[in-house]
Amino acid sequence: MQWHGRSQRKETGGRYRPFRKKRKYELGRDPMLATIGEDQLKKIRVRGGNYKIRVISTKYANVTNPKTGETKKVEIKDVLENAANPHYVRRDIITKGAIILTEMGKAKVTSRPGQHGCLNAILIEEAKDEG
Repeated sequence: MQWHGRSQRKETGGRYRPFRKKRKYELGRDPMLATIGEDQLKKIRVRGGNYKIRVISTKYANVTNPKTGETKKVEIKDVLENAANPHYVRRDIITKGAIILTEMGKAKVTSRPGQHGCLNAILIEEAKDEG
């Protein structure tokens, strides 16, 4: 169980005395980290009866070329960098801000795959053509 309520400790290390118990609406969920693989989505009911789509794994990303303004659905080859956690690179985990290698070149992920249900990225370095 993850509790997203107020911490019991102050910034100084002192203690807040609880004025009430934990509430169900203060609970959080474990993160579902998006990886490279066959397309898998999960639909989750959230507060208010709404739904959130989470990407569990995906093979493709919507990559936008800022120079031309053109967006293409391209295959993801690898995860090169991830500022969220350096160990995510080894496990091919994609989060917002991760640098991925695609058919078009290097791209930076701009969407939150665990929240938005899709993977959008902006091209930062075009692939060099051989020949």
